[in-house]
Amino acid sequence: MDIDLPYTLELISDLPGHDERAWQVAWNPTKPLLASCSADKSVRTYSYRSSDNGSKSLTFSHVSTIPTGHTKTVRSVAWAPSGKTLATGSFDSNVGIWEREDISDSEDAGESAGDWECVTLLEGHETECKSVGYSSSGTLLASCSRDKTVWIWEVKPDADFECMGVLMEHSQDVKCVAWHPSEEILASASYDDTIKLYVDDPSEDWFCFSTLSGHKSTVWSLSWSPQGSYLASSSDDLTIRIWKRVEEYKWKSVLELGGHERSIYSISWGVGKGVSENLGWLATTGGDGKVNVWEITETQHTKDPLSAKLLARISGAHDVNDVNSVSWCPRLEHPDLLATAGDDGSVKVWRMVPS
Repeated sequence: MDIDLPYTLELISDLPGHDERAWQVAWNPTKPLLASCSADKSVRTYSYRSSDNGSKSLTFSHVSTIPTGHTKTVRSVAWAPSGKTLATGSFDSNVGIWEREDISDSEDAGESAGDWECVTLLEGHETECKSVGYSSSGTLLASCSRDKTVWIWEVKPDADFECMGVLMEHSQDVKCVAWHPSEEILASASYDDTIKLYVDDPSEDWFCFSTLSGHKSTVWSLSWSPQGSYLASSSDDLTIRIWKRVEEYKWKSVLELGGHERSIYSISWGVGKGVSENLGWLATTGGDGKVNVWEITETQHTKDPLSAKLLARISGAHDVNDVNSVSWCPRLEHPDLLATAGDDGSVKVWRMVPS
């Protein structure tokens, strides 16, 4: 534990339950729900609520286990912006779309709602699907695969989907897709060490408008800054890079961070707490079992437009196990909540507490 850091990561809930490694954790954007997916082919959901004693503490409880029917590992899980639909990406190459029977709009995410059912199965990838994600409007879904492709689907009413494009820009396994927080720009990261950015050409189709090169090994994870003017990437080369939007279709690398001894599998950029120049909090994790939280701030220097300050660090977040996923809670009342998923099959929830 680093004594002199301004924050500590306090464990507020340990949620074991998966029989095999937990790959990803995702917070519902509108309801007090958390979902995780695993090599055990299931998705587990947890609800949380404030404790009855009026303190700030939260109580997390297991709501449901979705057996999914995927025949292999569920590698990725993502909520639609409405919070009513869940997408799963599996090593069986398919993408599942899940909705709850009888969805009520009540705040209570509780046990009374119906079971989750698979309303659509999206087929098309030839091999393992590695990542899925919804656009900010909820009208588009992206998926990527070891088959080197990125697919973009239009989300239609009644759980209908139409393929809008199959993008074959990467030369290797595509590890991650991430949508811009407000625009229809998609980013993908790959085993070919690059990041690709895509937009829709109104007269044609989706196309790659930029390739971001600089990482020296596999790019594992991507996360946009909450305002959307920066993109963070993490790599097997033990660095995190932050790319700045300098023109509408041009991005450049402006900051490089370290802090890990092994591959950095997952990063998440949250709004954080603090002053207006603060671009939020960037959490990073990976094969060394550490979680680091950086405060990213804009400076007045054109040469070095960003500065980063380490706010908190924890080692052995999942004991001796790799940590595969880190994610900030997107709900405004909980900007200091962070969830992780690890090879021990557990999901853990942490709070940033001033030291």
